[in-house]
Amino acid sequence: MQLTERITIKTFKKKELIHNADTICTKSYFIQKGLVRTYFLKDGKEVSEYFCAESEWINSPRSFTGQKLDIYYIDAIEDTDVFCLHVKDLVYLLENFPEMERYSRLSMGTVLEHLMNRITSLRFTTAKEKYEYFCNVYKEIYGRIPLGMVASYLGITQETLSRIRAKK
Repeated sequence: MQLTERITIKTFKKKELIHNADTICTKSYFIQKGLVRTYFLKDGKEVSEYFCAESEWINSPRSFTGQKLDIYYIDAIEDTDVFCLHVKDLVYLLENFPEMERYSRLSMGTVLEHLMNRITSLRFTTAKEKYEYFCNVYKEIYGRIPLGMVASYLGITQETLSRIRAKK
């Protein structure tokens, strides 16, 4: 009951900005339907950092947890329906319901594992291996992500991605 009283429902249209890096992230979103991306700007170009789809939480982690500005934007790749939880409500739930605190810790462990694997992939693998890693991690949603965003995530050009895909 406490959770449902604190959650709101929101819909974002395709290409709609969910979070702007110029603001502090005060909300976390649980995706019911749709696909979103977190990215930052480098020399005026969008660099995709990660993607989230159904049954996943999305926010700008450093901004949300530290309540300060950071570099991340979040936008909807598809029309997306979410449950929205304000940071103050999350803090209340974590402080008053041990199962929420446990769920949060387990979720953060999964995120940390993903980020460590991504760092290793970016530092120590070839472009082809990065692409294979991406396909494995995002196998459920790969076909829904525009190729330009995939190339950006991998840190390669779209032309290089096309060559890698052609060899498969």
